[in-house]
Amino acid sequence: MIVAIRALEALGQPTRLAVFRLLLTAGPDGMAAGDVARGLSVRANTLSTHLAILQAAGLVTARRDGRFISYAADMVGLRALMGWLLQDCCGGSPELCAPVLDRIACAC
Repeated sequence: MIVAIRALEALGQPTRLAVFRLLLTAGPDGMAAGDVARGLSVRANTLSTHLAILQAAGLVTARRDGRFISYAADMVGLRALMGWLLQDCCGGSPELCAPVLDRIACAC
């Protein structure tokens, strides 16, 4: 539950939510921090703080490539959060949750 609280707190801030959503669109290769900053018009030092919070919350991974760091959405962390949110979904009637699960299912 503590992990879920950290993730929800991280996503509760508008810039971090925008960063996370942008990284989701980038796919598993992610994006260089500079590209994220330019894409969202966020200063590099501010972005660095947001990325560190998202990483600590288990929602973002970082990969160093020479001088650059690429960030990607952590799909394992996202799945864990979604699983925790939906673990008691629909009081034992999974057919009621099917539309929600169908909507969030992806082939990623």
